[in-house]
Amino acid sequence: MMVKEVAELSGISVRTLHHYDEIGLLHPSRTTEAGYRVYSDEDIALLQQILFFRELGFPLKQIREIINRPDFDRLEAMELHHKLLLDKRARLERMIETLEQTMKHEKGEISMTNQDKFAGFDFGSNPYEQEARERWGDKAVAESNEKLNKLSKREQGDLEREMNAIYRKLADLRHGSPSTEEAQLAVGEWYQLLNRLGSYSLEAFKGLGQMYVEDERFTRNIDRFGAGLAVFMRDAMTEYVDSRQS
Repeated sequence: MMVKEVAELSGISVRTLHHYDEIGLLHPSRTTEAGYRVYSDEDIALLQQILFFRELGFPLKQIREIINRPDFDRLEAMELHHKLLLDKRARLERMIETLEQTMKHEKGEISMTNQDKFAGFDFGSNPYEQEARERWGDKAVAESNEKLNKLSKREQGDLEREMNAIYRKLADLRHGSPSTEEAQLAVGEWYQLLNRLGSYSLEAFKGLGQMYVEDERFTRNIDRFGAGLAVFMRDAMTEYVDSRQS
């Protein structure tokens, strides 16, 4: 199948397929003399696997590492996808039921307790925590969590405002060079703030900046302050670390 046909079949864009090829995630089996990408049935099967991973929130870099492992077992991965998607469906069904009950409550048809109104919600786990533990070790994450948990609601609000102020400051600078004095001072504030919560080495700080770009969940959240901010922060954080290690 040609790239346009694969895009129409899968529902993702031609640009996305080109990007997957460029980063080594999904190479077409062959390319014609005219430069057109041609995908085999095996490529299509792998694309399906990639999209299952994406639906479950895996970043592209991690997907690439998983599917390129010598011991990667496609059927085993499908069984894991099936389990995780069933868990996700169960959570969504509980939330839908809670929403429907709340609508009836608002209409005066039934009565709900405050506990009933929050059935199905689960914010007890941090989606980045496991990845952070793998990158920087349990100690840094545990320290960060411990410090956050000790903060009062007011202190947490102050911290969020301080973080957002740094994001906005860097967003205002993102069209310039990440190596300017202003950018480096701002990213230095970011490094200091993070180390008030945990214990981030320069290498960990640099790795975090890379994750801002590689993990689309981070990119979406950061780029709310300005398109391209995640990339700018990665480059500024890299410059910050490199200048101190040279």
